[in-house]
Amino acid sequence: MQPDYFAFYDLPESFLPDEKALKAKYYALSRQYHPDFHATAAPAEQQRVLDLSTQNTNAYRTLADFDLRLQYILQRHGLLEEGKQELPADFLMEVMELNEQLMELEFDFDPAVAARVRSEVERLDAELETEARPVLEGYAALPTEQRPAALLQARTYYLKRRYLLRIRESLAKFASRS
Repeated sequence: MQPDYFAFYDLPESFLPDEKALKAKYYALSRQYHPDFHATAAPAEQQRVLDLSTQNTNAYRTLADFDLRLQYILQRHGLLEEGKQELPADFLMEVMELNEQLMELEFDFDPAVAARVRSEVERLDAELETEARPVLEGYAALPTEQRPAALLQARTYYLKRRYLLRIRESLAKFASRS
């Protein structure tokens, strides 16, 4: 099981945490657990402090990055396990044409087609952000019994985002070969 970075920083679990509070906790713990301040401690204490220093660094790297934080929260709740990552059929239907255009671009790159695909991906991404924003913003304030539904919505958002990212990466790859 992953460590609870939110508990480590004494912050509520949130998709959009207070970034100033996050940074302040990181710097405070960086000073507190800096190995140089514990150089004369017993070896076991030095190791404990080193472990806490490492956990602090890992916690900050994870929680300070939106994508890593989103993935971390979903993993902690067991929502990114293999076989449980289906995308809604309506979304898959919407991007099917994009995938067909990507296949054509792989064999015959056309800048105009690539621009249309890129534009459509941007439109879908903007819609996705608009849909997900209220869920992400309101999650931390939800009562415990309402969080599972919000987590499922966040998982769908995460999976759709990753799908769109793969399309963007394919576009970039095809463009670089032309």
